[in-house]
Amino acid sequence: MTEMWFAALFWVFSHLGISSTPLRGTIVGLVGERGYLGVYSLIAAAALANVIWVYSDVPRFDYVWLPDPDLYWVAKITMPIALFLALGGFMVKNPTNVGMSIDDPAQAADMATGVTRITRHPFQWGVVLWAAGHIVANGDWVSVIFFSSFLLLSLMGSFLMDYKKARTMGEGWSRYAAVTSNVPFAAIISGRNTLKLSELWLPGAVALVAYVALYYFHEALFGVVVI
Repeated sequence: MTEMWFAALFWVFSHLGISSTPLRGTIVGLVGERGYLGVYSLIAAAALANVIWVYSDVPRFDYVWLPDPDLYWVAKITMPIALFLALGGFMVKNPTNVGMSIDDPAQAADMATGVTRITRHPFQWGVVLWAAGHIVANGDWVSVIFFSSFLLLSLMGSFLMDYKKARTMGEGWSRYAAVTSNVPFAAIISGRNTLKLSELWLPGAVALVAYVALYYFHEALFGVVVI
């Protein structure tokens, strides 16, 4: 289990410990913005590969709670929603995605469409739901540590990203943030945005297809039978 702890901590630190600390500025000063992106991508990829490899290799004999078929339904319910948010976030122009920006601050509010009406960080919240569902469904310590690292990284990352975007995008981000929310549905509940179902049918259909495929091929891809 120690290996899992170290791998999970390295995975979290490779993101939050670099991109969200003065270390980022130091690296940019040494190798430039493009060089930083290259170094950061290599470290993040290595950390991701490592945490997945350790998770697949470490025995899972110690349980926080024992597996219960009734708990499997938590993952079965959260996964379609997680896919809907995560995949839907790449089907619209979203300034929180890598490489995206707000070119015209006057048009920033118009960028809030589709799933970004629900949350401006749909991918991060999709990962949060995916991780939470799998924590509940598995119950062993190794799985709890593994999936919690993704949950923690995505949840903290969404708030840290808000802070960074506010500093770098200025007025454009202020206008976009005014009509969106980090916490899902908060902007809609507060009246700052409205839910338009006509914009959600396509990401919903894509998420459904992806869910069926993952459900059917889960054992082949991950070595675990979905019951």
